[in-house]
Amino acid sequence: MILLCFSMYMNGHAYNISETTYDTMFQTDSVHVDTEPIERREFENLKDKYNGDDFIYERTTENSGWWTRFKQWLSDIFKDLFDFNSDAQASDFTDIALKVFYVIIFLLVVFFIVKAIINKEGNWVFGKSSDRNIIPVTDIENNIYETDFKSLIASAENDNNYRLAVRYYYLWLLRTLSEAEIIDYDVEKTNSDYYLEIEHRQTQEEFSYTSYLYNYIWYGEFDIDQQQFDKAQGAFTRFLNMIKK
Repeated sequence: MILLCFSMYMNGHAYNISETTYDTMFQTDSVHVDTEPIERREFENLKDKYNGDDFIYERTTENSGWWTRFKQWLSDIFKDLFDFNSDAQASDFTDIALKVFYVIIFLLVVFFIVKAIINKEGNWVFGKSSDRNIIPVTDIENNIYETDFKSLIASAENDNNYRLAVRYYYLWLLRTLSEAEIIDYDVEKTNSDYYLEIEHRQTQEEFSYTSYLYNYIWYGEFDIDQQQFDKAQGAFTRFLNMIKK
C-alpha cells in the first residue's frame, strides 16, 4: 500500500516536470518574426562609377599608359641583355638609361644651336659692331650661284673692309670649284669636307692654303692692312684662274 502511494506520487511529479520542461523548450526555440515593412534600396551602376584608374588595383601591361608599356618593354630587353636577377634591377637600370638619354639629347640640342650661331658667323653675338649691318652672310651662302662677287669685293675694298673681301673671295672660290664639279657645294659642309672631295693633289694644296688664309683672317677677326690683303688676294686670284683653265 505504501509502495503504491509512492509510485503514484512519483508519476505525478514526473508529469509536472515534463510539462515545465516542454514549456521552457518551446519558449527557447521560439523565433521572433519581424513584421516591420522593408524599404527597398536601389544602387547606381557601380561598374560605371568605379571604372577609373584609381579603382584598378591590379596593374597589367594592357591597362597601363603607352609610356609605362614602353618602359616595361625596354626593361625586359635590358633584363635579357644584361642577365639581371630581378625585374626591380632591370627597372632601375632602365630609369638610369633614360636619364642619360635625356642629358645626351639636351647636349645635342645645345650643340646644334651653337653650331647654327657659328655658321651664321654669330654677328649679333660675337661679331664686331662695324660688321653687323653688312650683307647677311647666310643669304650669300644660300645663293652663291646668283651672287655678283666681283661687285661685292670691290665695294668691300672701297670701304677698307678687307676681312669681308676675303670672305667673298672664299665663297667665290667654292662656287667656282662647284661649277667645275670638283666639289659638291653644301652650306653645311666644312673645309675638311671639301678638301676630302678634291682628287687632284695640287688643287688640294691650293685649297688648303686659301682655306688657311680665310680661317685666319675671317674667323680670327684680325684686322689686316692693304699689304696683307694684297697677298691673300693674290692667292685667291691665282687659284681661281687655275680652276677656270
